[in-house]
Amino acid sequence: MAITKEVLDELLKEYKGPDDFYGPDGIMKQLSKALIERAMQAELTEQIGFEKNESGEKETANRRNGKSSKTLRTDQGPMEIAVPRDRDGEFEPKIIPKHQREWRGFDDKILSMYALGLSTKAIQENIKDIYNVDISPELVSRVTDEVKGLVDEWRSRPLEPVYPVIFLDALRVNIRDEGHVSKKAVYIALSIRLDGQKEVLGMWIEQNEGSKFWMGILNELKNRGVQDILIAAVDGLSGFPDAINAVFPKTEVQLCIVHMVRNSVKYVSFKDRKAVTADLKEIYLTPSADAAEAALQKFSENWDVKYPAISKSWRSRWNEVIPYMKFSPEIRRTKGSQPYYTTNAVESLNYTLQRNLKTRQSFPNDEAAMKLVFMILRRISKRWTMPIRNWGEAMHQFSVIYGDRVPL
Repeated sequence: MAITKEVLDELLKEYKGPDDFYGPDGIMKQLSKALIERAMQAELTEQIGFEKNESGEKETANRRNGKSSKTLRTDQGPMEIAVPRDRDGEFEPKIIPKHQREWRGFDDKILSMYALGLSTKAIQENIKDIYNVDISPELVSRVTDEVKGLVDEWRSRPLEPVYPVIFLDALRVNIRDEGHVSKKAVYIALSIRLDGQKEVLGMWIEQNEGSKFWMGILNELKNRGVQDILIAAVDGLSGFPDAINAVFPKTEVQLCIVHMVRNSVKYVSFKDRKAVTADLKEIYLTPSADAAEAALQKFSENWDVKYPAISKSWRSRWNEVIPYMKFSPEIRRTKGSQPYYTTNAVESLNYTLQRNLKTRQSFPNDEAAMKLVFMILRRISKRWTMPIRNWGEAMHQFSVIYGDRVPL
């Protein structure tokens, strides 16, 4: 439905600048008020079956019965509207429902601030500063409570049958539980889809990160439609690979090399740390598994006298260290500085989450934490508009290595 040039000219005949358009008494506010009131009159006409002042026989005894006043909170400040009434008290406008006190877009402002990690008090203060409108804590809670339905829908949505790569990790947040605040793990499963786009498959909250709980998560992913995962990049949690292969037997588990290096140098003296780190780099940056094994042997000869546990730990998990080495150097790095043989991708995501959560000292319960993390994830994922760099070449190598497990 087009608005004629004549109508626009009439609206803008005294326009001098943005304040005349968006200001507290500007065109937008006046137009919104006029449209809302006109729409409610049209709704009432449709309900009772005749126009105002229309003569002749009527099918109903119900009549218009004046108006009542109602103040809405809008982006342009408080706006008073006249709500038409009927004698029978049956009329309930659809455009502004009976108990609604906000006009379109207002809830979105609250949710946007909530997604930035702002507290209820901070949201109230910002709304007051920007729109000169006082809102109650109950309004903020009502709006943010609507997120729960979105979270439940998102967490139960069907997933794709095959994912080339998933990254599994957890971050810690403070949540009040049975009267005291404790740190709980928010588990994140981040994937790279067949089209090269990143997607968070789900999140879960539990007291401790453990392989048993991860197995439950993997079973849930399977129940939601995942049939196969080519590579799962994980940290060094004991029992994690067994949990993955119990649910997805064909999945190759890739231990995070960064975690391996961190654990290796944890007890190395400061004067040796630079040299040990450089020799470890000779292992994981080699072009092939055979070359890496030779580099590990050389490392063992150089350092086993002082630090025998390092080479032993690498050998004990060797099959989970080397899967990425079958790929070319260009493909090993899935996006810029985020190689898939580390959990950097999900750790980077977790870092962004933590940065947005830093204003929250603690959450009153698991649900409050889940809602806010979901809103932040939704905001972050809107920036994931491009596929992983070199993804076409990566998919070609996946199809050669994994055969018919990769859908054409």
